[in-house]
Amino acid sequence: MLRFLKILLCLSLLFSSLASSLLAQNNQTKIDSLKLGLSLRNIVELAITKSASLKYAQNQHVSYYWRYRNFSKQFLPNLILNGTLPNFTQSTVPVTQPDGSIEFKQVSYLSNSSNLSLNQYIPLTGAHIYASTSLARVQDFNKNNTTWSGSPFSIGFYQPIFAFNWMKWQQKTEPMIYSESQKNFLQTIESIAYTATSYFFNYLRIQTNYNLAKSSFDNSSDNLKIARIKKKLGQISDNDFSRIELSVLNAQKSMSSAKMDLKNADFSLKSYIGLDQKENIELQMPLLITLFDIDPDKALKEARENRSEQVYYLRRLISAERELTQAKRSSGLSAALSGNYGLSNSAETFPGIYDQPLNQRVLQLTFSVPILDWGKAASSVKMAESNRDLVSFDVKQAFEDFDRSVIVQVEQFGLLKEQLKTAEEADKVAANGYIIALKKFQNGEITITDMNIASSERVTAKLDYINSLATYWLAYYRLRILTLYDFELNQKIVYKNPMLSGENESINSIKK
Repeated sequence: MLRFLKILLCLSLLFSSLASSLLAQNNQTKIDSLKLGLSLRNIVELAITKSASLKYAQNQHVSYYWRYRNFSKQFLPNLILNGTLPNFTQSTVPVTQPDGSIEFKQVSYLSNSSNLSLNQYIPLTGAHIYASTSLARVQDFNKNNTTWSGSPFSIGFYQPIFAFNWMKWQQKTEPMIYSESQKNFLQTIESIAYTATSYFFNYLRIQTNYNLAKSSFDNSSDNLKIARIKKKLGQISDNDFSRIELSVLNAQKSMSSAKMDLKNADFSLKSYIGLDQKENIELQMPLLITLFDIDPDKALKEARENRSEQVYYLRRLISAERELTQAKRSSGLSAALSGNYGLSNSAETFPGIYDQPLNQRVLQLTFSVPILDWGKAASSVKMAESNRDLVSFDVKQAFEDFDRSVIVQVEQFGLLKEQLKTAEEADKVAANGYIIALKKFQNGEITITDMNIASSERVTAKLDYINSLATYWLAYYRLRILTLYDFELNQKIVYKNPMLSGENESINSIKK
């Protein structure tokens, strides 16, 4: 009878401890319910809309946009008005006399002049054409008279011959530079998504480790309570009891360490995605995964069309050809043909300028031929040819390396699916094994050593599963960076730059 009462007392103490434990868990559940649950997609969306890295990418894109706008405007007609209003001069100047002698005369005059010109460059030929009108007025204070002069109209041109046409080459390369900037803008945002994914799984790994450590501590504490009851009943040795006490201390230490790591990860994640540090968050395991196959040919096709490297490689080839052309054109005969036709006149009154003005005609051909340069021109051409050949080789190799990197990434992504399935199954098995081991330990069927092994296997399997998830999603976002293609939605990746919302930019302006 006495033995029965002891057992009843022990059971009542056990139930009391379990009830308090359940109450504490309920309170913790209420606290956790106040946390903001964030999925992987939530984290990525925050990063590509609020992070500081995004602001930098947007500003860089805007800079290239205005560079291209500036380039496109320089070949449009421009109207320029320049002049001097006024120019007062009073000094002593040398004046050549009719007999060739020089006398110093005192001059004092006020002059005003203006010129209005319309200019246009012709990129196809490198020519410059213009039309202008000019007017000048000089008031001589010593002679007390006023003279007007000017050209009612004048047209002219300047055409280089056998010269390097920088305008034609710039029209080839500048659009390519802008195209690179557009693609780089998309690549940068996808890189932000990739980095955010890395932060997400680092946080999730530490969060899971903390939850496992807390669970181990709670279970160890319960085990210690049971062990104390068993010790009173004489059902457990002092050595096993001490080992259970040690497991509680170790679990508490692991939980404290994991909590500190979680705080550091929390700060880093929120800083990167631009989230308020006061926000209480909890990351959600991305369990709903649609495993899909990616066609390597499709991925390679999209990568070639969408990535900036393709444009950059072609621009390098064009730049090498431009340098070779410039070296050749600078080493031989160069000439320029210029001409001007207009009317000009001078009079004592302003209307007199337009009274029977005189013709003004100019036609001029200038040239330059190097006679002796000690082989400098020839060496410049050879150097440019060598550089072009080297660039051609580098570009060919770069194209091959780029294609290979895409194919390898697709193949690796395909292999990760099986690895993820295996890790998921191992996690389930280890979790079930831990529950079974915990029940057996509390029933006295296994030792604390077996319990610790089951606990360690649970932690290892869970972290391996998270690592497999991280590897899978990082590989996926890496593939998105390489191809700028969304294989889930089966469409090209496009983003809008809000800093250019009022401009007529030619990039895709559809919000993802």
